[in-house]
This record gives sequence, C-alpha cells and structure tokens, in this order.
Amino acid sequence: MKKLTLLYVLSMITLSVSAQKLSKNKQAVIAAVEKHEKELIRISDEIWSIAETAFEETQSAEILASYAEKNGFTVDRGVAGMPTAFVATYGSGSPVISVLGEFDALPGLSQKTEPTKNPLNEGEPGHGCGHNMFGAASLGAAIAIKEQIEAGKIKGTVKFMGTPSEEKFFGKIWMVREGLWDDVDVNISWHPAAEMKADVQSSLALVDFKIEFFGQAAHASADPWNGRSASDALEIYTTGVNYYREHVKPTVRMHYHIQDGGQVVNVVPDYSRLWMRVRDTERKGMMPVYERLQEMVEGAAILADVDYKVSLISGIYEVLVNRTGGAVMQNNLELLGPITYTPEEIAFGKKIQEVTGKPQVGMDSAIKPLEATRENPGGGSTDVGDVSWNVANINLGVTTAPKDTPWHSWAVVACGGMSIGHKGMTYASKAMSMTMLDLFEDPALVKEVKAEYKERKGDAVYEAIVPAGPPPVNQGK
Repeated sequence: MKKLTLLYVLSMITLSVSAQKLSKNKQAVIAAVEKHEKELIRISDEIWSIAETAFEETQSAEILASYAEKNGFTVDRGVAGMPTAFVATYGSGSPVISVLGEFDALPGLSQKTEPTKNPLNEGEPGHGCGHNMFGAASLGAAIAIKEQIEAGKIKGTVKFMGTPSEEKFFGKIWMVREGLWDDVDVNISWHPAAEMKADVQSSLALVDFKIEFFGQAAHASADPWNGRSASDALEIYTTGVNYYREHVKPTVRMHYHIQDGGQVVNVVPDYSRLWMRVRDTERKGMMPVYERLQEMVEGAAILADVDYKVSLISGIYEVLVNRTGGAVMQNNLELLGPITYTPEEIAFGKKIQEVTGKPQVGMDSAIKPLEATRENPGGGSTDVGDVSWNVANINLGVTTAPKDTPWHSWAVVACGGMSIGHKGMTYASKAMSMTMLDLFEDPALVKEVKAEYKERKGDAVYEAIVPAGPPPVNQGK
C-alpha cells in the first residue's frame, strides 16, 4: 500500500496549500443550494410524509424526478427494470460525476416530529434511516452543479441517480448490472448520521436468503404422529445458527426473522419460513459462512423429516474506500464549519437522548478529523458498496439527529421531518456540491481519485452476488 500512502500524503499537501477560503465558484454552489433550500425542504418533507417502502416508492421517486426535470435535467425513468429507479442527467462530455439519491422508508416506524415515541400513523412506515433527506440533498447538489455548467463556469456531465429499495432488496445492484456507472468518473454519496465527517470507513458485505420448510399437517393432539412439523425444522435450524455463533470470527454477524412459524396451536404446521442474513467485513469472509448455513438447512430438514427450499434474496459488497476523495470532502467540511442549532433544537435532541437512555449532550456537528481507515469497521451494510466496486466513490456523513441516536428508530424519523434534519440535509447538499466542483475544476484530482480506486480494487473482478434476472419488484411490500 506504499503507493496509496504516498497518494494520500500528496493529496493532503495539495489541500493544505490551497486557499482556505471559499472561491467564487464555491460561493456560487452554496448560493444555489440556498436558493433551492425551501423547495428541497418541501421535497424532503413530502417524502417523509409519504414514507414508501422498498420498490413501492412511486410518489417519492416522481417528486425527485419531476423537480430534476423542472430544473433542466433529462430524466430516464424506470431504469434497470425498476419502475422507481431513474437517472437525471445534465451536460455533456467529461468529467462525468454522479451523486446518489435514496428515498425508501422502513416498515413500522411511523413517528410524529416529537422527541418522544408517538406514531403519526400506527404501524405504518417511517424514514428511520433519513432517506427522505438523502435524496433531496443529493438532488440539491446536482442542481447546484448543473447551474455552474449552464453558466459556463465548468464543463462536463452531472448525473443524479435515483436509487430505490436500499433497505431491503438493494436496487443499486441491478443499476450497476445495467451499466449505469460505466461512463462515470467519480460517484458521490452521503448518509444522514449523528456526527459530521468525511466517511473513509468501509461497510459490511451482506447476503440475504429465504428458507422454507414443507411438512405434513395433522391434529396436534388427536394424531400428531401423522404430522411432520415444518415449525420443528425451523426451530432446529435457528438453534443450530445460535450454536454456530461460537465458531465464527468476531466480524461475522448472523440474524434472522421468523416470517411464518405456523398459524394455530392445534395444528402441526406444514409450512414455515425464515429470512436469514449474514454479514462480514469482506465478501470473501462472508461467503463460507453463507455456504455453511445453507448446509445446515438440510440437516434441520432431515431431523424433522420435512422438505426444504433455500432462495437467495440479495447480496451486496463492502464499500471500497477512497481516501483521496475523502481528503477533498474533508477540506470542504472544514471550509463550511459546523452546523449551529437553536436552543429549541438542542432541547429536542436532549429529550430524545433522555427517552432513549443516552447521555443528554445534545447535537454533535463538530467536524471530525479524517480518520484512519479501520480493517474491521463494524456497523451496517449498503448497496453503495456495489457501486464503489465499479466506480471511484466518495462518502460523507452529516448530522441529522442527536449524538448516539439509535438508528432505524422512531427518533431518526422525528428529526428527519423537522429543522434538525433540514439543517443537516442542506449542509450535505453544500458539502457534496463543493466536492463535485473540485472534481469538475481539476482533471488531475479526478485522475488521483480514480488511481486510488484502481489500486484498491486491484485484479478483483466484480460479480454481483445475486444471480442474473430481473429485480424482485413485485415483492416490495
């Protein structure tokens, strides 16, 4: 990794000698975001209110696509076999810089904009990962760059990628397979967070699969000996999974959801179904665990004397980090400085911390130093990983909720629909547009970012974990 270290040092030197004040073009993209801020907040809040889940984001996708069209982008809807996926493009020639936008919600997390748990619509979805802000901020950054291209200040092409179903089926896999990043030089992404930093950590590779057991129903009291319990097989299997935990590496994560364990107590169940998920720091560590867990299904079926079926649902790669791009993003965060909050916003954050059992320290928008990239980062998974194995990718995290907020929870939903989330969204839009501007203005920088991507990827050949075929759009609910 000597070349990577040298590349990073040279990048940092370049940034340190650059003027630590906003150029006219950076002032212009910031002004553009601020000009559109009210509309971006409206878009974010509409998507927050609609809260559509995987592959059901019909209205949410159209809100974003229509606003892109209104601002001069050419929009290609329904790409890669997904009705809610789209690409909005403006400009021509090189460089080609894309920015990701997500907009799907999570089931069962409906919440009012209040600092205590109080569903807006009981049992309905909510944006517990902040994707209502994700899409809006990224579109705002794309529009700011578009206006600079339109004004003749920079040359090239900007693309806003509308990417559905990040929370369940990972729609970017099929967009990658469709070749939608083949002509892109650098991709930009961000994610709502509880802290502010250029993100130079990877994520966890992941594979999802469904297990079904098929037995024979019988009366649970009168003649249970005539039954073959699919539920028994399910319990045997999950017991095996839990014993297996002792014998995997600490980086491995295994979790499951019992979707059907039988319907009534007095019938020997003839059907059961389990959603199983495996993760690890790298795909190469995850796949052997996945293979072992599939073998264990057969064992459980033999013990319960039932039949079985294993179906791959989806799978994603870990993120391929780009520190050169991270250094560029870091510089722009430092130029922008931290977000400031009102006493009311700080009190809102502290109340959430009180209710969720966290230290009541309020908001954390201090700009974190650029971290060392950890070998085993922990955390979650994202289909941004698959994008990052096909194009150089720069990531960002921006504060949209109080420090230590439990993610994928009502608390994130509450903040995402009010001013705390709005401020983070606007900030992210500015930071991304500034970073994109750096790339448009400096061809040598684009080459450096791409050089690191190629060196980190090495000889690896990307091959999607999911088999060939259309995305499971009819399984969105």
